[in-house]
Amino acid sequence: MISKDTIDKVFEFSRVEEVISDFIALKKSGANYKGLSPFTNEKTPSFVVSPSKQIWKDFSSGKGGNVIAFLIEHEQFNYPESIRYLANKYNIEIIETEETAENIEERNERESLFIINNFASSYFQDTLSEKEEINEYLLERGLSGATIKNFNLGYSIDSQSKFYKKANENGYSDEYLVETGLVISNDDKKIDRFRGRIIFPIKSISGRVLGFGGRIIDSNKKIAKYINSPESKIYNKSKTLYGIYESKQFIVKDDMCLLVEGYMDVIQMHEHGIKNVLASSGTSLTKEQIILIKRLTSNIVVLFDGDQAGLAASLRSIDMILEEGLNVKICSFPEGDDPDSFVRKNKKDKMLEFINNESKDFVDFKLSINKDYQDDEDKKVSLIKNILKSISLIPDSLKQEIYLKKLSSVLQIDESSLFRSFANIGVAKSLNRSSKNFYKSKISKVKTEDQKDPSTYIYQLERQIISILLKYGAEEILFEDIILSKDENGKLIETKKDIRSKVFEKVYLDLQQDEIEFTHSPFKSIYNKLIDGFHNHESLSIDNFINDLDSNSSKIVSDILINDDKYQLHDWERKNIYVKKIGSELSQLVNETILNMRRYLIDKKINELQEFQKDGSKLDVLDEVMSYYKLKKMLSAKLNRVV
Repeated sequence: MISKDTIDKVFEFSRVEEVISDFIALKKSGANYKGLSPFTNEKTPSFVVSPSKQIWKDFSSGKGGNVIAFLIEHEQFNYPESIRYLANKYNIEIIETEETAENIEERNERESLFIINNFASSYFQDTLSEKEEINEYLLERGLSGATIKNFNLGYSIDSQSKFYKKANENGYSDEYLVETGLVISNDDKKIDRFRGRIIFPIKSISGRVLGFGGRIIDSNKKIAKYINSPESKIYNKSKTLYGIYESKQFIVKDDMCLLVEGYMDVIQMHEHGIKNVLASSGTSLTKEQIILIKRLTSNIVVLFDGDQAGLAASLRSIDMILEEGLNVKICSFPEGDDPDSFVRKNKKDKMLEFINNESKDFVDFKLSINKDYQDDEDKKVSLIKNILKSISLIPDSLKQEIYLKKLSSVLQIDESSLFRSFANIGVAKSLNRSSKNFYKSKISKVKTEDQKDPSTYIYQLERQIISILLKYGAEEILFEDIILSKDENGKLIETKKDIRSKVFEKVYLDLQQDEIEFTHSPFKSIYNKLIDGFHNHESLSIDNFINDLDSNSSKIVSDILINDDKYQLHDWERKNIYVKKIGSELSQLVNETILNMRRYLIDKKINELQEFQKDGSKLDVLDEVMSYYKLKKMLSAKLNRVV
């Protein structure tokens, strides 16, 4: 585990504008920077980076947060990967907390395998650069130098042990060389696995080399065309997708993953500007690979070769993708073509046009490859059952119903008959169960769900309080306090008194006095952390505060902090829309916000009492309602409102 000191140092040295500018072009705009969103295809820049607050906000997608949040959103890193990336960028030594001897040994072994793979990748790239005939072969295949470099392609000399000897000279142990699969141990001999092959490094989502694929150039040789690294402690084929490091940000941006079979399919499509593509590396698609794609998008288009092997692989994938709740379409290429050959012949625009026109959902696809059902009733029944089985795997009951209706319409089968058939094969029970659970959960949520609708009055008030605390919590100012009491006749009277207090103390004491609870859970969590922070420290560092929040809370806080900048950037006043400057008349702003919250709660209490009164007229309830009305009238007068 990374030590707290290391994490603190990473946050201390990291600059959000420096990190983000490594990925997107930023231009100075006043005190901030602006650029085009990397998450949407916008034409007018709405991506704002605030160096002073060390946060970013993308107004086109709603995403935002600190530097860690950006790496998680853009690079799909997890938290430790983000910390390690930043530590490496700023040359910060990573200190690990105490671990067991077993954990240290395992981590060291894994790290050793990564180091050897990194050495091998560099060695193969250097070898390729020296082999003119291999470079010419790749250029003939349509690959530019930039694409070759982007995917770190390499070459292994057709020699029994040249790589092994070089690795041995550099101090790498036989044990780890064999463990990575780069070297095969045969009796007392050590043999290079990938000799005489073009090398394709297989990377993790964070860019570390997990293993390698190797392809022969001379197809006349009676050996396997492709071979891969064997599985190891760092390489698991079922959890790896080729091209994920190079393609991840494009998949997120396009909200679509094009899934192909081979390395060259991925590389060739990148060469032609189609970059939201991954390959299952010739293995059958696994659940783990689908879950990996799910981190990036919920939409998959399976591109398969126009042969029987490609068709069989595609059919196996469909049900697994549906079962994970993803949207899937299938695009079949003409016989004799694959994505590699097709994009080389037809280029980018025609390739995209073909995918767009030929992609089918699973119902249409299964019908299109089984056209003989039209002349054979038994085949038709078998096909319907097959499609119904696929529909039953979809976790969303609404989608199930949509596909059932579509199947009914396409095959011109009575809808009720089709639903009965659905029941007869035993899937209707699961549909009924999921529907009941769905409605049951919705009912319970209606009763207990916290306030999440940004358009509601109380949501905006709670957001305003968080904004005040973030921007002015530690400031000490003069407040005009109102003390309510009753005179001899029981009439409410107010007494004004000037009190000097810090903003957070004023807010905290007033809300505590009225026992006001936040209705929106994230706001409640942020509020409690802010109050704790102000109580425990003389001044609260907002940078450190954001860094200690979870990703959702960090996004909310960033959104609030950068909101003023949004108005300044758009220059609303030139359009005769005047945005109130939060810093002015701070005392009045704090008082009005708290008074509005009190007024809202009074309205809520009055409604509750009136509902209670409907069950039977009770004089004491009526008196209580009238007392609340008087209090509401007084607060409304203070807020210059009409009751």
